[in-house]
Amino acid sequence: MPTISVKGVEMPSSPIRKLVPFAEKAKKDGKKIYHLNIGQPDIETPSNVLNKLKNIDDKVIAYSNSVGTIGLREEVKKYFSQINISVETENIVVTTGGSEALLFGFLSCFNPEDEIIIPEPFYANYNGFATAAGITVKTITSKMENGFALPPISSIEKLITNKTKGILICNPGNPTGTVYTKEELLELKTIVQQRDLFLFADEVYREFCYDGLEHTSVLSFNDLNENVILIDSISKRYSMCGSRIGVLISKNKEVIQAVTKFAQARLSPPTVSQILAEEAFKTPNTYINTVISEYQTRRDIVVDRLSKMKGVKTAKPTGAFYTVAELPVNDTDEFCQWLLESFSHKNETVMMAPASGFYSNPELGKKQVRIAYVLNNNDLNKAMDCLEEALKQYNA
Repeated sequence: MPTISVKGVEMPSSPIRKLVPFAEKAKKDGKKIYHLNIGQPDIETPSNVLNKLKNIDDKVIAYSNSVGTIGLREEVKKYFSQINISVETENIVVTTGGSEALLFGFLSCFNPEDEIIIPEPFYANYNGFATAAGITVKTITSKMENGFALPPISSIEKLITNKTKGILICNPGNPTGTVYTKEELLELKTIVQQRDLFLFADEVYREFCYDGLEHTSVLSFNDLNENVILIDSISKRYSMCGSRIGVLISKNKEVIQAVTKFAQARLSPPTVSQILAEEAFKTPNTYINTVISEYQTRRDIVVDRLSKMKGVKTAKPTGAFYTVAELPVNDTDEFCQWLLESFSHKNETVMMAPASGFYSNPELGKKQVRIAYVLNNNDLNKAMDCLEEALKQYNA
């Protein structure tokens, strides 16, 4: 029997989706599940986008330019100009989701066995992209006690070796919901310049900042033009996860040239989704302002409910729509599976993502979960009812 590749063996499974079979079984048995395990918003996609979908009159759904349609790239350029960041269409490559943008960026900037430093806990699929590209992830651990702030620059500097080629940040953060301050980013900028590293910035949750906080994009640092690779996406901003449209942006011409070759190899991003994405960027600002207000309310509900549960700890997130919670259990992988297999509260249960997969050392997340507050307020409260009752039964 032929054997699969070493890379195929090493490719990590998604900790966010690994409990799906147990959820499907629970649903088949008639149990209602509140999905807090995945960042799939229940917010409606903008009406202008849905109308566009119904009225696409192209007679042939053809390939587009490998780097994306000029119309969409012009809209991306216009979007950034509205937040006082200047980019040109030739700095932009449209990708099949932010995931492909990261993968193409890794493949273009790193050689096998090069190292990238990432603050943890981090979005679990970064591990998968790094494995696919053959690069090594080095992590620096942030702490719940200080809101998962960026670890001290001196600690990051200690991780740098002659194999280190870049640093990756997610701002606002997934899974932490942390928004890095401008001061933190300026400190990071200094080390990137001194060591001449690539700085990958995943900013797909840029709009989702709460309590009056303002987001600082690393694209605003003009003296980092040769170092920055920015990842963006319409998935969360316009509640269009299934459209799979992201962008990679860089003012480094060699990076764009390399990324373009990978883009050409997969021919083009999805044409229909690009038509919808172009329309999405024309959505009135009232849409996103309403969405931000809604998520801040949801955050407050979840944090308030968690803070009242015995033995539960969480940091109040300042962005995105996630929070990491520490639960009074020994193993959240087992607990989250038990919730789906054995627990029921009024024939309902809750699904969360165990945090072990968000750390390089799974033990660090053994008692933690990521909660995505992507449900309406009523469902969030019911989900918290389930969690509170489940913890009582589990520890009885």
